[in-house]
Amino acid sequence: MARSLLVAPVADHSALARTCLGLLRALDRQGVKVAFVKPVAQPSADGGPDRSAELVAAVTALRPPEPLSTGLLEQQLSQGELEVVLEKIVAAWEPVYGGSDVVVIQGLSPAPSRLYASSLNKALARALDADVVLAGYWPADGDVEGLAEQFAIAASGYVAGEQARVVGCVIHGLPAAGAVVAAGLRAALARRRLSVVAAVPYRPGLTWPRMRDLVRHLHPRILHEGDMSRRIREVAVFAQGIPGGIHALDTGRLVVVPGDRHEVIMAAYLTELSGTHLAGLLLSTGTAPDPRISALTRATAAAGLPVLLVDDDSYQTAMRVRDLDPGLPVDDLERIEQVTDNVADALDPSWLKSLTGVSRSRRLSPAAFRYQLTELARAADALVVLPEGTEPRTVRAAVACAERGIARCLLLGSPEAVAAQAAQLGLNLPEGVTVVDPRTVAERYVAPLVELRRHKGWSEDVAREHLADPVTVGTMMLQLGEVDGLVSGAVHTTASTIRPALQIIGPKPGARLVSSVIFMCLPDEVVVYGDCAINPQPDAGDLADIAIQSAASARVLGIEPRVAMISFSTGTSGMGSDVDKVAEATRIVRERQPELPVDGPLQYDAAAIASVGQAKRPGSLVAGRASVFVFPDLDTGNTTYKAVQRSARVISIGPMLQGLAKPVNDLSRGALAEDIIYTIALTAIQARAT
Repeated sequence: MARSLLVAPVADHSALARTCLGLLRALDRQGVKVAFVKPVAQPSADGGPDRSAELVAAVTALRPPEPLSTGLLEQQLSQGELEVVLEKIVAAWEPVYGGSDVVVIQGLSPAPSRLYASSLNKALARALDADVVLAGYWPADGDVEGLAEQFAIAASGYVAGEQARVVGCVIHGLPAAGAVVAAGLRAALARRRLSVVAAVPYRPGLTWPRMRDLVRHLHPRILHEGDMSRRIREVAVFAQGIPGGIHALDTGRLVVVPGDRHEVIMAAYLTELSGTHLAGLLLSTGTAPDPRISALTRATAAAGLPVLLVDDDSYQTAMRVRDLDPGLPVDDLERIEQVTDNVADALDPSWLKSLTGVSRSRRLSPAAFRYQLTELARAADALVVLPEGTEPRTVRAAVACAERGIARCLLLGSPEAVAAQAAQLGLNLPEGVTVVDPRTVAERYVAPLVELRRHKGWSEDVAREHLADPVTVGTMMLQLGEVDGLVSGAVHTTASTIRPALQIIGPKPGARLVSSVIFMCLPDEVVVYGDCAINPQPDAGDLADIAIQSAASARVLGIEPRVAMISFSTGTSGMGSDVDKVAEATRIVRERQPELPVDGPLQYDAAAIASVGQAKRPGSLVAGRASVFVFPDLDTGNTTYKAVQRSARVISIGPMLQGLAKPVNDLSRGALAEDIIYTIALTAIQARAT
C-alpha cells in the first residue's frame, strides 16, 4: 500500500516546493518509487504560472498530472462545491497512487487572496488519507518557543479520529550554529509531540539569482549582454567616489550606479579585466555612458561583464532588485539541483525508511545509484591517479571529488600548469588533490618496468620511451601500489588508456579477458550493458566471461544481477551460428555459476519488458526484468547503448573496465566533468573490492 505525504505550510512562504523536491530526491535515493502531485495550481510570486511541476520535472523523471486551475477552484468553492473539487483531485491522484510507494503532495500556500488555503489543505489530507509534513522557516528573531508553538497550532488542524496526521516538521534556513539551534528546536517540538525530520541549513549561495533572472524582472536595456549566468551575491549602490567606494567592486556584486558616473564605470571595467568578476553593472537614471569610455576598455566585452540600463534612479532601482522573485526559476538547473540536495541531505534517513514497508524489494533508481556510488566511494577512501592532470574537466573533477570526499586524486602534470589551469577555472586545489610532474618521477619506474616487460625484450631505453607517456607513469604507480586506481581518456584514446594496463597490470586471476560495462540510468532504474567498448567479436566462452564479470560488477554496486544474453532470437525462435553462440554462452554461465539468474538467447524487448517477457519466455526468472544485458558483439552493444542514450536522453556512467587485476577506467573524450567524477567514484569502489 502506498504512503501519501501532504507537505503543508505553517505560514506564508514556507518553502513548500523546496520541501517537496528534497523529499522526492531523498526517497528516490533510498530506492523508493515516488510520485508527485500538485492538486491546485498557484501563481508564482511574480504573478506567473505555477512552476512546481516544471521544477519537479527538471530534477526527476516524473511527469505530474495537470493541477486544477486556481480560477476553477475558486469558482467551485464560491458555489459550495468543495466535494466536487476533491473528487477531481482524487481522480488525478488515484492512478499515481496505484503505481507508487510514496506520493508527495504539495499543499497550498496561504496568502491574503487565498484565505481558503488552510481549510483546503486539511480537506486534502482527509480526502487522500495523507500523512502530513509541516514546513516552515526559522524566524528572524530566533524565537524557538514561538516557532514550536506555530508548528503546534498548524498541526492541531490535522487529526484523523484520535490519530494526529503530522509525521514530521521541516525547518528551513537554520543559522550557522545549526547543531545547537536544532537541538533546542527538537526539544521544544518534542514537548508538543512533534518531531523535526529535517533542519535545513541556510546556505547564502542558494539564494543568489542570476543576471538573467534580473533581466526578466527589470526588463532593462542591455548595453552589453556578457555572461548572464553570473550570480548576484550582493547589491552595492555606488554613492561614493573613487577610491572611497572601491571596496564595493567585488566578486558577485551587482553595482548600481548612474550612467554618467564614468569614473565608477571605468573602475568596474578595470576590476573585471583584473580577474575580479562582478555580477554585473546596472546603470540607472536612463543615462547611457559616453561610448568613448567603453571604447577604452574593449577587452571587457570578452571578460563577460553584463552592462544594463534602466530609467529609474539608483534608489528605486535597488528597491526593485530587492523585490526580485525569490523563487526558483525553472531553467536554473544548477540552483534547483543544489536546493534539492540541500533539503534531501538534511532529511533524517531513519524517518525516510519508516515511510515504507520492509518487505518491499529495493528499486535502484538513477538518483539512488549515483548517491550509492558516492557513498561507497567515500567509504573506499581511494587514491586515484589522473594522468591528464592539466586537462580542465579533469582538474574540475579532481577538486569536486576531494571536496565531496569521493576520492583523493593525484594529478600528473607540471605543477605550474595545473595551478594555472585551476586559477583559470576559479578553483583552489584542496588538500585531497596532489600534483606530481611525471617527468621528474619517470626515471624511478624504468627498472621496475624493464623487469615487468623483460619477457618481451624491453630495454631501459624502450622503458624510458614508454614512460614519456603520463598514462604509463600512472599505470606503474598503480602496479607498484602507490595509488589505488587510474582514470584516463578525456584526451587520450581508449587504446592509449588500456594498452599500458594490459602490458603492465594484466588480467586478474581467472579472468579470460578484459571487458567493460556501462551503467544506463533509465528513468525508473539503472541497468548494466556489457560489453560496449572493448571486445569486437567475442566467442561463446568470452561472452560467458563478460556475463559473469558484468554480474559481479552489478552486485558490487547494489544492483541485483539478472542476466539477459541478448540475441535477435528468443529461445529457439531463430536459427544460425549467432544464436548458437549466445545459447552456448548461456550454458557456460549456468555451468560456472548455477546460482546466477541468467537466460538466453533473449531479444531485447523480451529481456526488458514484463509483458513481452511473460509472453515469449513464461517462467523465466530473467525475461521482462533483466538488470544486466550482455550483447553478442561490440557492434550491437555500442550501437544499442548510444541509441538508448541519445534517443531517450538517458545518462550513462562508464565504461567501467572489468577483468583487470587493478582498476583502470577509460573516459569518453566528450566526457563532462560530472562524468569524470562518477568514473573516479566507480574506480574507487573497484579498488576497495579488489
